Amino acid sequence: MDEVAEYGCVSASIAEHADGSGFALIFQCGIDEPDEQDVALGMDSYCLITADQGTDYGGVIEATLRERVLRLVLAPDALAPLEVSDTEIEATLEAGDEVIEEFRAGLRRILTYGRPGARPQILRL
Repeated sequence: MDEVAEYGCVSASIAEHADGSGFALIFQCGIDEPDEQDVALGMDSYCLITADQGTDYGGVIEATLRERVLRLVLAPDALAPLEVSDTEIEATLEAGDEVIEEFRAGLRRILTYGRPGARPQILRL
């Protein structure tokens, strides 16, 4: 998890390969609460970004991290913006316990950011 004051965001990410290449998911939210402009633009929640820069705001219905497996269920309308074909994504995290706990804490912070209606209905982190 990274908090980048310069960009005003918190970020947590996973990638298929250790160098960050391959399939990747980047979860982000603002450091500060959403403002009126964020609300007007529909950017008043966390966002999910893929390696190809596909971006969706508030499209995670379910997020579960058990042991080393991250399971996401996406809203059907998130598929096109994210350029993915399946509403379910599962990834086995190959990292040390400390890194996984840091990712878990960051993901919890990010997915509970902003408008309550955009937060995952099921959040088991």
